Parts: sequence; structure tokens; C-alpha cells
Amino acid sequence: MVPHHEKASVQPAPAPVTSPKVWFITGASRGFGRVWADAALKRGDKVAATARKLESLVDLTEKFGQNVLTLELDVTRLEQAKTAVEQAYAHFGRLDIVFNNAGYSLVSTIEEASADDIRALYETNIIGPVSVIQAALPLLRKQGSGRILGTSSNLGHVTLPVIGYYCSSKWAFEAIHESLAAEVKPFGIKVTIIEPGAYATEFGSPESLKFSESIDIYTDFKTQFFDRLKTMERGDPAATSEALFKVVDEENPPLRFFLGSHNLPWVRTAYRERLATWEAWEDVSNSAQGQSN
Repeated sequence: MVPHHEKASVQPAPAPVTSPKVWFITGASRGFGRVWADAALKRGDKVAATARKLESLVDLTEKFGQNVLTLELDVTRLEQAKTAVEQAYAHFGRLDIVFNNAGYSLVSTIEEASADDIRALYETNIIGPVSVIQAALPLLRKQGSGRILGTSSNLGHVTLPVIGYYCSSKWAFEAIHESLAAEVKPFGIKVTIIEPGAYATEFGSPESLKFSESIDIYTDFKTQFFDRLKTMERGDPAATSEALFKVVDEENPPLRFFLGSHNLPWVRTAYRERLATWEAWEDVSNSAQGQSN
């Protein structure tokens, strides 16, 4: 008799390799979502492009006709997410890439944010993507293949002040996708976390930022922080598409993929410092183990 846990690991027969690919992209009205939807369509792929407001996607339909399906989707509305994923699958007959890209940043020190501010951020940045994933998984299992991509950030590994809650949402996003990758691998489904650095997108626009109530004592600190951000070198969003295509076309894609040249040096330094601290305190940490039973 085959143990139950072995049954769960049986991989379905993979679906045949198909071209062009079919994408489902959230947050396709602006920023990276628009850049990648447009680039995928230009290379001949098909895209279900979603946004909170359908009128923001009209030009895609005008340019690409039947290769694009535009859908209204506010990812915080769970039933709407399920409906949009199912409509896209029914329309194109399959989904090759399910790409969670919608999100925003909360500008707030840790002290300033209200519970409602934090909750709303997590509804969009965490609960929303999870609802899309949960809607897509039965369909991807049925077809025996698929890619799940999610836009995280280099701030899924390091943090900055003033946007600490945004950073925390990306750390949670990373953990969820790492666990997901192990859970869905037996079904022929692959997961990649896309981690952009600083780019000249609309991410810093009022539509992509929300601000908590301010406490005066932090005003100077936040002013200095944003002055430093203004001098930060930003990459060209249009330069990301070919790199992204190499990842989605790769048979064995990475779990994590940096976009940009600044991420790895920053993260490498952060982990070197963390390891040095852990190692410096190793004896004290080990002493807390106690006696083995």
C-alpha cells in the first residue's frame, strides 16, 4: 500500500509546451504591470490584463485586439479575484503565467500608522495576491503546468525607514511564495519571486503611495529620507522585459530573481552583517539550547 504522503507527491503529466504563452497580470494599468503586459503582447503572447478601472486598459485592446482580455479587478475583493481568474482561463483555454503585480506602499514611521492603515496595506499586498493564487491553483493543477510570478522587491530582504510596513509586506510575500514553491512543485507548477530595485516607474506617484497621519516629531527625519531618495539612481523599466522573458522561458527558473544591478551588493552586505552578528553571539545562542533529552 502506498503511503498517503507519497500519493500527494505524484506529478501529473505535464501539459504540452505551448507558444504563445498566456499571461494573467494584476495591476496592469501602470508601472511594471503595464510595461510587462505591453512587452508580452508585442512579442506575440496573449494577456489577461487586470486593473481596478477598465478604462485604464482601453489602449491595450485598441493596440492588440483579441490577444488581450481586459478585466476589472480590485484584488482586495476576493470573489472578484476568483471570477477574473476563471474568466481569463475560460477565454484563453489555459493560463501559463499568473503574475501578481498589484500593490502599493504606505509612507509611515512605525509609530504613525493606524491599525486600519496597516490592515489595508496587507489586504492589497498580501491577501489580494493570495486570493489570486488560490483561485488559479485548481486550474493550473488541472492543466498540469503553470508559472506563478509575484512582484516583490529588494526590500523583501532589507528594509528602509519610513516605509517599514511596506517592507514587512514584502518579507511576508517572500515567505508565502517560498512555501508555495515547495507545495506546488509536485504538480508541475513553478514559482518565481521578481525582486526589482529602484526604477523610474509610477510607483512613487500618489496612486501608488498612501500616507498615514503624521506626528510632527518625525517631520525632519522623513524630509531627509525623501531628499536621499531623490538622489537614488533609478533603472529604466523598459530594460526589464527581456530579462523577465528569460526567466519565464527558462525550464528551471530561479525561485528569486533580482531586477537591476544594485540589489545583490546591498543584500550581500546585509547578509554578511547578519551572519557576523549571529556568529558573534553563537556561544550565547548555543547555551540556550539546554541539555538534550
